[in-house]
Amino acid sequence: MSFLTEWMDRKWYPGVVRNWDDAIFRQRILSRIRPDHIVLDLGAGAGIVTEMNFKGLASKVYGVDLDPRVVSNPFLDEGRISDAGAIPFSDSQFDIVFSDNVLEHLEHPLHVFMEIERVLKPGGVFLFKTPNRWHYMPTIARFTPHGFHQFVNKIRGRAVVDTFPTQYRANSKSDIRRLALQTGFMLESLERIEGRPEYLRMTGFTYLMGAAYERLVNTSSVFEVFRVLLIGILRKSQN
Repeated sequence: MSFLTEWMDRKWYPGVVRNWDDAIFRQRILSRIRPDHIVLDLGAGAGIVTEMNFKGLASKVYGVDLDPRVVSNPFLDEGRISDAGAIPFSDSQFDIVFSDNVLEHLEHPLHVFMEIERVLKPGGVFLFKTPNRWHYMPTIARFTPHGFHQFVNKIRGRAVVDTFPTQYRANSKSDIRRLALQTGFMLESLERIEGRPEYLRMTGFTYLMGAAYERLVNTSSVFEVFRVLLIGILRKSQN
């Protein structure tokens, strides 16, 4: 990390942690979770994001993922290997389903939303965090090969094995509204958030560009369509 990068961290983003987005998402989940809840982490993976550890805060925390490491995920009471389009649990089983950086990987998001709606109890909620497709990072990702994504994440300190192919088919406000309407969910909230430009902290020059972008899109709600995060809450009907 360059001197300029360290200076900008201290000057412009004091106290911001590397996983600031996961920290925000954790707070959204904590605001909904109760000790008697049964929770599903959709796309739980190996348990490398500590902010997604809710074990002990709910009655049971289950997880599903295609990654076989899910069965030994320390954040779960039980992990199962499965595709998100065929969730291996019975109808109306969960109070909360959440997904952290999963929607961008879905080839058939409608099928997944239908499955989430099926396994939620009436009135249950689905919380998600995913990149906004109109931000520069997903825009670049859509036009570059997967090997480039692995290379960039390796520079950023993320293991190649934890970098998965992206689709960005459920990654805009209009996408989420359409999917909610098609599956009977009520859209309770959808935030678009921009924070410290993590993907551009590789050099002082790119960090400057990213910080300028962050300042611009946070100046007005007019520019919120270009912010990096989508954090949404969908509620299943009580009927």
